[in-house]
Amino acid sequence: MFDRLMLLLAWIAALLFVAAGVMLTYEVVARYFFIRPTIWAAELSQLCLIWGSLLGMPWALAARRHISVDAVTRLCKPSMRRVLEIIAMAVVLVFSVMVTVKGWEIFFESFERGRTSGTMLDLPAWVAEIPVVIGFALLAVQAVIEIVGVIRGKDIPEGAHE
Repeated sequence: MFDRLMLLLAWIAALLFVAAGVMLTYEVVARYFFIRPTIWAAELSQLCLIWGSLLGMPWALAARRHISVDAVTRLCKPSMRRVLEIIAMAVVLVFSVMVTVKGWEIFFESFERGRTSGTMLDLPAWVAEIPVVIGFALLAVQAVIEIVGVIRGKDIPEGAHE
């Protein structure tokens, strides 16, 4: 079930990247061809990129699409590779939990105080902060899934070259 959620979020992330590209293209055309810049395209495209990047992280981990340096681990025996994979995923887990907790504090303070972006759109600041919490919380869950998989004997693919 979590795999389906990750795939859905990956598709949403991809659509957000496409939306950002469309908005930025529109902004360039409006600004340089019609001398009519928008007040919304840059900020909304930034939000799309933030949300897309953070929602796509757990899928990228599950699909082994993150950059990995395996020059040393390739030389190790399979049992040692498993240990190193668990250590790597534990680091991802700890870091993700730390970012999630701190991100929640920042989000909650912005939400409580009614902070805004201070731009022409003046969007609530938490709109750009909550994806940090969501993305890293889901990344932590995916790291746990990866650790459990390695412990249960799941094959460890070498890098992103499958």
